[in-house]
Amino acid sequence: MADRSLEGMALPLEVRARLAELELELSEGDITQKGYEKKRSKLIGAYLPQPPRVDQALPQERRAPVTPSSASRYHRRRSSGSRDERYRSDVHTEAVQAALAKHKERKMAVPMPSKRRSLVVQTSMDAYTPPDTSSGSEDEGSVQGDSQGTPTSSQGSINMEHWISQAIHGSTTSTTSSSSTQSGGSGAAHRLADVMAQTHIENHSAPPDVTTYTSDHSIQVERPQGSTTSRTAPKYGNAELMETGDGVPVSSRVSAKIQQLVNTLKRPKRPPLREFFVDDFEELLEVQQPDPNQPKPEGAQMLATRGEQLGVVTNWPPSLEAALQRWGTISPKAPCLTTMDTNGKPLYILTYGKLWTRSMKVAYNILHKLGTKQEPMVRPGDRVALVFPNNDPAAFMVAFYGCLLAEVVPVPIEVPLTRKDAGSQQIGFLLGSCGVTVALTSDACHKGLPKSPTGEIPQFKGWPKLLWFVTESKHLSKPPRDWFPHIKDANNDTAYIEYKTCKDGSVLGVTVTRIALLTHCQALTQACSYTEAETIVNVLDFKKDVGLWHGILTSVMNMMHVISIPYSLMKVNPLSWIQKVCQYKAKVACVKSRDMHWALVAHRDQRDVNLSSLRMLIVADGANPWSISSCDAFLNVFQSKGLRQEVICPCASSPEALTVAIRRPTDDSNQPPGRGVLSMHGLTYGVIRVDSEEKLSVLTVQDVGLVMPGAIMCSVKPDGIPQLCRTDEIGELCVCAVATGTSYYGLSGMTKNTFEVFPMTSSGAPISEYPFIRTGLLGFVGPGGLVFVVGKMDGLMVVSGRRHNADDIVATALAVEPMKFVYRGRIAVFSVTVLHDERIVIVAEQRPDSTEEDSFQWMSRVLQAIDSIHQVGVYCLALVPANTLPKTPLGGIHLSETKQLFLEGSLHPCNVLMCPHTCVTNLPKPRQKQPEIGPASVMVGNLVSGKRIAQASGRDLGQIEDNDQARKFLFLSEVLQWRAQTTPDHLLYTLLNCRGTIANSLTCVQLHKRAEKIAVMLMERGHLQDGDHVALVYPPGIDLIAAFYGCLYAGCVPITVRPPHPQNIATTLPTVKMIVEVSRSACLMTTQLICKLLRSREAAAAVDVRTWPLILDTDDLPKKRPAQIYKPSNPDMLAYLDFSVSTTGMLAGVKMSHAATSAFCRSIKLQCELYPSREVAICLDPYCGLGFVLWCLCSVYSGHQSILIPPSELETNPALWLLAVSQYKVRDTFCSYSVMELCTKGLGSQTESLKARGLDLSRVRTCVVVAEERPRIALTQSFSKLFKDLGLHPRAVSTSFGCRVNLAICLQGTSGPDPTTVYVDMRALRHDRVRLVERGSPHSLPLMESGKILPGVRIIIANPETKGPLGDSHLGEIWVHSAHNASGYFTIYGDESLQSDHFNSRLSFGDTQTIWARTGYLGFLRRTELTDANGERHDALYVVGALDEAMELRGMRYHPIDIETSVIRAHKSVTECAVFTWTNLLVVVVELDGSEQEALDLVPLVTNVVLEEHYLIVGVVVVVDIGVIPINSRGEKQRMHLRDGFLADQLDPIYVAYNM
Repeated sequence: MADRSLEGMALPLEVRARLAELELELSEGDITQKGYEKKRSKLIGAYLPQPPRVDQALPQERRAPVTPSSASRYHRRRSSGSRDERYRSDVHTEAVQAALAKHKERKMAVPMPSKRRSLVVQTSMDAYTPPDTSSGSEDEGSVQGDSQGTPTSSQGSINMEHWISQAIHGSTTSTTSSSSTQSGGSGAAHRLADVMAQTHIENHSAPPDVTTYTSDHSIQVERPQGSTTSRTAPKYGNAELMETGDGVPVSSRVSAKIQQLVNTLKRPKRPPLREFFVDDFEELLEVQQPDPNQPKPEGAQMLATRGEQLGVVTNWPPSLEAALQRWGTISPKAPCLTTMDTNGKPLYILTYGKLWTRSMKVAYNILHKLGTKQEPMVRPGDRVALVFPNNDPAAFMVAFYGCLLAEVVPVPIEVPLTRKDAGSQQIGFLLGSCGVTVALTSDACHKGLPKSPTGEIPQFKGWPKLLWFVTESKHLSKPPRDWFPHIKDANNDTAYIEYKTCKDGSVLGVTVTRIALLTHCQALTQACSYTEAETIVNVLDFKKDVGLWHGILTSVMNMMHVISIPYSLMKVNPLSWIQKVCQYKAKVACVKSRDMHWALVAHRDQRDVNLSSLRMLIVADGANPWSISSCDAFLNVFQSKGLRQEVICPCASSPEALTVAIRRPTDDSNQPPGRGVLSMHGLTYGVIRVDSEEKLSVLTVQDVGLVMPGAIMCSVKPDGIPQLCRTDEIGELCVCAVATGTSYYGLSGMTKNTFEVFPMTSSGAPISEYPFIRTGLLGFVGPGGLVFVVGKMDGLMVVSGRRHNADDIVATALAVEPMKFVYRGRIAVFSVTVLHDERIVIVAEQRPDSTEEDSFQWMSRVLQAIDSIHQVGVYCLALVPANTLPKTPLGGIHLSETKQLFLEGSLHPCNVLMCPHTCVTNLPKPRQKQPEIGPASVMVGNLVSGKRIAQASGRDLGQIEDNDQARKFLFLSEVLQWRAQTTPDHLLYTLLNCRGTIANSLTCVQLHKRAEKIAVMLMERGHLQDGDHVALVYPPGIDLIAAFYGCLYAGCVPITVRPPHPQNIATTLPTVKMIVEVSRSACLMTTQLICKLLRSREAAAAVDVRTWPLILDTDDLPKKRPAQIYKPSNPDMLAYLDFSVSTTGMLAGVKMSHAATSAFCRSIKLQCELYPSREVAICLDPYCGLGFVLWCLCSVYSGHQSILIPPSELETNPALWLLAVSQYKVRDTFCSYSVMELCTKGLGSQTESLKARGLDLSRVRTCVVVAEERPRIALTQSFSKLFKDLGLHPRAVSTSFGCRVNLAICLQGTSGPDPTTVYVDMRALRHDRVRLVERGSPHSLPLMESGKILPGVRIIIANPETKGPLGDSHLGEIWVHSAHNASGYFTIYGDESLQSDHFNSRLSFGDTQTIWARTGYLGFLRRTELTDANGERHDALYVVGALDEAMELRGMRYHPIDIETSVIRAHKSVTECAVFTWTNLLVVVVELDGSEQEALDLVPLVTNVVLEEHYLIVGVVVVVDIGVIPINSRGEKQRMHLRDGFLADQLDPIYVAYNM
């Protein structure tokens, strides 16, 4: 904003320059933000126009129109200093500004991510302090930039209340940070309403959940609203959303943001791609087609370029050790190396004499003083590590030459600071593979290494065991007089190993032979015209690369004097190297562009700088194309201080090829250096195009001089066989010379690919008999043999066939006004592979003082800039807190480690912006539905292809001979009376408490008598007629059963209702109230305790207690019997109502007739072989479905004893159920998934102690999980595995399947084959096809059979749209026909007409007579190889998922559970996940088990895994606390409730990311 305010003002040049300097100081952290603002306002106060009085009502944008031209004019003027000189280029900055201006014209509002307050770390103080009314802030407020609607202080005297209220509402107090500012305040809601009015979206407004009362999952949302009036947010899931005409919720900011996102995504995409490549099976991923208009290389084939002859001078020494010996003996007093302390004072001068004697001493001690005389530890040719800090070049130099003299091989590495340094493990791997056992180090360094309590240096992670050997003279023994090192001519032995870090973080050792070492020094001497006793200032790392080659090796060959400037001094005084050049009148300086940039920042105070002594300024990273801007800017400033243009000599180097090229220092200042202005677009295709029509995207490169003396260079195609490039093509530079590395130590395969390359001509003939070496540099040889480098192979990212260089992307990102938001050199760009293509990721360190909005604005502008200039989408842009990225030893960013952290989800960013929608262009084509096949062809087709129609049935009830006495009676009430007469004392029910002791029990006669009394109470106190509905609100137990039969005796229709949870009345009571009202209950029966609860004060706060029907308390029963027991006139009359909430949040009550109830009980009796002598343990909720039938009805019908275990008791004693099963020697038991999960989690570590307590599950024949969903294989398997040791047979565990229209369709019985598991292809399933695959094959999904089909049940698989029967290789809706189908919905909350065909559907062809009920579940049938009890082949039913829950995306059908399973696997902190769709966006909600700092790590990982495994782009990622995803009593996720809660802004998420 500050910058923008200056654009319109005419400021004198010196003021502008001073301002630029101020900004630099701020960017480098030399002054504080406050100091900066103070000085700045002083500078420009005089030039400020008085702020015009702007009417507040005007839209903010109109105040200061920003025209692109003024912006670019201004940026051209303040060219020097303000941007990072390493990556600065005026042309590029202007290009970026212009690109952004173009975007602004068609600007789309991009939804900003929301963050929880606690997560917004260190937002700028502006959010908390009232705006300062001094002139400084005044001008910043008055000229408003493009930040829409941030609170401005355009009037100096700002109304305090107004500010405070804005701070409260506008800042990030609520769940979405700054949502009000970003979406333009309340206007967004109206805009949204308009948008919504046109797009009709189906909205299931969810009724409350009847089945939940576990306290940990009920959600209460009461957030403080900032203002003093506390307004309670709408309760979770009650359908109280504000809605527009078509029932679309608009009440929230969330939906406004999503609408913004939808609009953003409607923008025209990149051109569609045409062809596909097959990914295993049907789903075709698009493959990038070459663009017909893409530039192609047209030049002739290049010729290899030769460097000048290496003219060996006669007095050049035959080896480097010989040179050292010569100077050490001829001129021992000559200075060799001067080291500096952190104040820039000379610390120590190492002369050639001292270097010679000390190196000899080190050589002698290495060879003779390690190990024993017979067994020396180090022999000539062995490798030793050199571990020296960056501020001690003298000790390093002595040790290095000591090794050369001893003929051992030095391996210089960085000092390990901690045991877990970035990349330190890989260094350890290098040392191990080199067989290093000894590490040479200095005294100070040795003292500084981490020590164990005993004072020993611990072994670093991944390192071999080392002996640390200190090389200071005082610790060494003197060599004997007669000992001399063996100095011979340079040969092919290895001289030293230089380490190199690869793109993936692995560390390789490049071996350099003695002859290569010497030849390299000679070539450098010739190229740089080094002469004896010259002074050279070295700022570079002396352990490797250019710093080592010039400052340690070539300097000794020429007896030069090196002034070494440590990095620590540069940090304190960036000008130190320039001061040393002046002080020592140095001829040569070796620097990086960073050092030039730092010098520019600090140069203003220096009057007496004189650089005329310099004849050569070697720019070590000259191969980075962006170094040119540093060179130019440096020359501009220092030309007046005696610096000549021809002195600047960029060079290109690589660990493998050593110095590749270097610009020679000339005396001719008229010859300007070579430069090329290349089209960035052309470069992405590897083609050199000089004049680009798009002036915006160009890369200006400078030459790095000529090929080295004695070397040959060519460029080859970067991938595939090494074919020579054409003259206008970018390739990898290859060099053939003596002076190069020879291999990667110990890695022959990689060595062959890099060091033994034979470039070919187009005809396939090699151009030389000698091998070339790949340098890893991308470039070309231009006119006059000048070498140009445009990037590194390591930085190359190939995105859909086009090549982009990481450095170029960094430069573009930094050209987007980064000053205020991110740190200069702290930006990393790399690619990750997602869905068969590379995707670009940018990670930068954010300044602590930048606000959320600022950062987000910057991020979105970076995306736009990169999109315009490079025509490539950024997949993910992440900002991390300052100083948190892993560093390399010299302070740069450790790229591979950063990438590793990103991929494993431990980067902990504070801001993330993902743009998968723009990047991912290779998704499969959306599926077009095929026209359906007609009846005739189906009939014929089935005969031809041998496919059978998918239908199956359980045993036929009519043919089963059994001595079932209960069959004589049509009604359950009669069965009970008969049992009370014939077996009065037979025990039917035993209820256990949490200690496992019997809390209550009922015999046949006790139950009969209780039921009679309750019937009297209903008739006398309740004055009920037969047919009236009665709500039974009881905890799980005996009272509930008695009340049920009491209702039957009185002729009333019972409805079982879960009682409200005493700790959570507010969310559970409204549900009870709703069921009571919807079921039209005339009376409510309950216990005394609950009776009080229903009329309590807390209850009155939640519902209107005056409208309860009559409440009867059954703890106080009348003593008399009824005159007669009611007998229904017709078995089709209503027996009871079963109310339940489906997973989609629909409350539905189904009608169960007397006939259906009896048939149901009989079917279960036959399947499970239940007789009066049996005992069955039941740990289920008794309120609906099969759980209710097993708890209340089956025992009365079959006469077996039911041991009842309320699931809520397991919360205090998880082992209760299994101990009961073991104690009562039960053969059959029933439970729910929640119970199984509780046992698996709660008893996992206790199996041993349970065994000791005598827990034995070996008698269990069937353990059935009662469910209305796809079997949860992972849970049943882990349960089986866990309790196998306690005798549980793995085949005992199975699942059942029921739904609203038929409460139990399948149930694993006692006889019959074990449940089978198949693996299906998930991609075929999306197309509604079933293809079986092998276990473990890619995209396979395990499905377990849902138990055996019950007797009397028939199943068919039908197409849900056309209602035609399907073959058994198709996924379709499960239709069921049986005597125990429910007879219809009593009421469904909402639309009755829709549901009318659920109970009476007919097939559109085939068997059109049978009446079927539609289950609403998708599944398929498979005929297995197994045989049923009756000798038939067994048909297995596999349930895949609910039709209501299935998501139609891209024309395919997805089941939420599959996506959720993938997401839960993506990161260790994701404990639970739920997905749903909104409009056409996929929303993923994840529960985070970890610190909130990890929330943003999940966003990229979730997006990646869903793309990879499901070919879907996630639209919104919502990170919430544990327990936010609502779960019903059956342990099923209530995704629609969650959706409504999200849209109504009630989830209090930790973070919401809107993927672009």
